[in-house]
Amino acid sequence: MTEQALPVDAPDLAAANGGPDEPEEPGALDVFRNRPFLLLWLSQAFTQIGGNMVIYGLTVIILEATRSNTAVSVLILTFLGPAVLFSAVAGVYVDRLDKRLVLVVTNLLRFAAFIALYFVGDLLPAILLLNVVISTITVFFSPAEAAMIPQVVPRKQLIAANGVFTLTLNAAFALGFALLGPIVVALAGAPALILFVAVCYLIAAGFCWTLPPSPASAPEPGSGMVHETEEAMGSVVAQLRDGLAFIRSTPKVKWSLLYLGIAASLVGVLGSIGPNFARAALGLEPKDFVVVVLPLGFGIVMGILILNNYGQLFPRRRLIEGGLVALGVLLALLAAAGPIAKALQRAETATGLGSLADFTSLLAVVVFVALLAGVAYAFVAIPSQTQLQEDIPEEARGRVFGVLNMLVSIASFAPIIIGGTGADLIGNVNVLFVVAGGVFLSGIVSIYRRGRLRPEERKEKGKGPSRPAGLDPVAASVARDLEEADRRRGLATARHDAEVAAAAAASAAARADDAPGTTDAS
Repeated sequence: MTEQALPVDAPDLAAANGGPDEPEEPGALDVFRNRPFLLLWLSQAFTQIGGNMVIYGLTVIILEATRSNTAVSVLILTFLGPAVLFSAVAGVYVDRLDKRLVLVVTNLLRFAAFIALYFVGDLLPAILLLNVVISTITVFFSPAEAAMIPQVVPRKQLIAANGVFTLTLNAAFALGFALLGPIVVALAGAPALILFVAVCYLIAAGFCWTLPPSPASAPEPGSGMVHETEEAMGSVVAQLRDGLAFIRSTPKVKWSLLYLGIAASLVGVLGSIGPNFARAALGLEPKDFVVVVLPLGFGIVMGILILNNYGQLFPRRRLIEGGLVALGVLLALLAAAGPIAKALQRAETATGLGSLADFTSLLAVVVFVALLAGVAYAFVAIPSQTQLQEDIPEEARGRVFGVLNMLVSIASFAPIIIGGTGADLIGNVNVLFVVAGGVFLSGIVSIYRRGRLRPEERKEKGKGPSRPAGLDPVAASVARDLEEADRRRGLATARHDAEVAAAAAASAAARADDAPGTTDAS
């Protein structure tokens, strides 16, 4: 996506941070001693958490204004669409500009767009249009941010820095969408949340302003913006073609990608129908969907901890398939939470076991089921990502993961659209039952189609990845940046060596011409 990473013509930046060849400091968190990295990370934290808060706030605004799940589905697509459409082109333009300037300007533009979003109120067309604008600006912010990581961090600390960014990226959804967004909406309302997020982006612009300059990369001779844009688009098409061929030729990767596609689609569907489900099935306001999202997030964290401590006891594939089956059952239980709570309350009255209201209430049932569903989701997503990391060759991991990330995003579009529209037609509960059935059947089909575990599969355990998850845009971008930087350094070294050799040959020829024997012969 980008082409700038620890360039040869910027030794001051590398030297300021210890240089690319300095030994790595002990401890992953030591990267925070690097002030430019700390500022870049703070910018990421403010924008990522704020962006997820906005998703929650706009969902509440649209649902209160339209009561339409389809409108929420369209809102989610305005977040996802620009990244798929413009990511390749954005990298070309970002490479021609100072990365620090791109970070500052994009944050200021998004600040202005959020202020405009506050003033349009609940006018749906204006909300969707402004959200497309914000998402498109973010497409230019992301490659500039990814390219700045190797600019401000010594090369041998890139794994630690990338891990911090990946952790922040994953935690931002839980903090922004599941925790801070609902709290701000409950205390001050959704419009106030928009203003709060606008201030977050303004602060992030201030952080980026203090970063060291990152000069634009020099264009290659004979290249122009139009030519590079065409090359970028052709590269995306070629990478998609290569990625699809790799998936077809590697069954284990195909299955892992299918599992991750199901997980991504499930998140999108729950995001589009969840708030209205909270109102229709649970008797809550859309802003109170936090009672489902928050325990779901805690469940995912619990699942990751379980995998890291006990995952080595179980074959990875069985954990994924068992997680799919369990997730399908739990989603069905969540859809039937109302009748289940009533049945438990009737049983309590009939048996006379005393007051169990705290355990049989609808809210208690929802929280418990959502917590277990989060654990099951982690059992599907984390081992699937680990499988991809192990099965894709390291030298091609950055490129292939970027393609797979795009494919997963595209695959989630249809379920989001169908889920929201279907909920308006047949109801949220019925759609959730259909989704639960699909997830459950996918686990059964995997067990049946893939058959018994092969000897090598028995050795593959379900422990979570020791490195950042592969399907992560920051990780994929940094990997591609390093690959491209290495390629360019190799070409520059080869050109330099050729020029030195040519100069030496010319000098030798000149000395030979000036030799006495040569003069007499002529």
